[in-house]
Amino acid sequence: MNMMNPLKSIKNQNGIALIVALTVTAVLVALAVALFQKMNAAYDSSVNSYRRTTLSQMAAAGVQMAMAMLSKDKMDSKIDSVQEDWANPEKVAEAMSDIPFDDGEVSVVISDERGRIQVNSLVSLPGNDFNQSQEQLWTRLLEFIVAHYEPFQDMEPSVMIDSLKDWIDSGDDDAITGMSGAESSYYMNLEPPYECRNAPIDNLDDLKRIKGFPPELFAGGGGMPQISDLLTVYGAVATGDHEYTFDGKINIDTAGLLTLAAILPDGYESYAQDMVDYRLESDEEGYVNDLSSTTWYKKIPGLEDITINADIITNASDLFRITATATLEGSSLTTVAVVQREMIEKTGKWRCRVLNWEIN
Repeated sequence: MNMMNPLKSIKNQNGIALIVALTVTAVLVALAVALFQKMNAAYDSSVNSYRRTTLSQMAAAGVQMAMAMLSKDKMDSKIDSVQEDWANPEKVAEAMSDIPFDDGEVSVVISDERGRIQVNSLVSLPGNDFNQSQEQLWTRLLEFIVAHYEPFQDMEPSVMIDSLKDWIDSGDDDAITGMSGAESSYYMNLEPPYECRNAPIDNLDDLKRIKGFPPELFAGGGGMPQISDLLTVYGAVATGDHEYTFDGKINIDTAGLLTLAAILPDGYESYAQDMVDYRLESDEEGYVNDLSSTTWYKKIPGLEDITINADIITNASDLFRITATATLEGSSLTTVAVVQREMIEKTGKWRCRVLNWEIN
């Protein structure tokens, strides 16, 4: 009778025990690694969340500082121009230095929303007719872009303007403007299909959906600024009975180069740079030229005898865009706020009301 070798049995048992021990060890190591990775991920998430919250609060502080600066400016001045402290990067940085941060920093840029073209003023709201002065403004703007910026030389201004008008006006979805406008019948044949808005635009991204507007226009290029630097959807004025309009007035004291070229009469677009230079001309004592009148441009050689349509210009504003960028330990966050200055009836003081707040 053959009997199992006791030594061999012991060896087998030891081998099994070793395998079990190694397996358990491997499982424990795997669990430890997984737990370590999970803890690291949780830690990283916690750090990132803390950092983003901190950056958000820092940027918000920058926006608050800018609003205080704008409120004070309203008490001190009846006009709004590039010569004022809120438009001076050095003065804004100086004001920001009064807000202490243990770590990181915040940079703030304030721009005048009235220095941009009001998109919705192309239509005489409430109603569906072209605002003739705005139609001419758009024509000069787009023709200037086509003539001076190579990436956009194939744009068709008439198609863009007619289609934009159709997108904004209401109650006439079957009435196409001109020969090149577009209503829902056009957009419903696209892939994917969608309907014409037939209402004022509340976000510039809407322009990407309108016939004739090339995607490249929104990023700028070839030396041209982004379209968001030229246009605005803000500035609605109540007209009663739950209706409103856009007056389309542009602040000649803050408008950019392309916008100035658009408000100048035909044939005088090249003087836009002279207007930019005139506003900023200075000596050791400060700015040289007075911008308190909307006809200051007549003092520029070559513009003495021209008249800019008074229906499209102003020299005051209560709409501003504040861009605050916070940086901390290699991370950054940008907050863009559009604000409107308004008077507090009880005190007669001015404050800024936030119309839009975006975090990027």
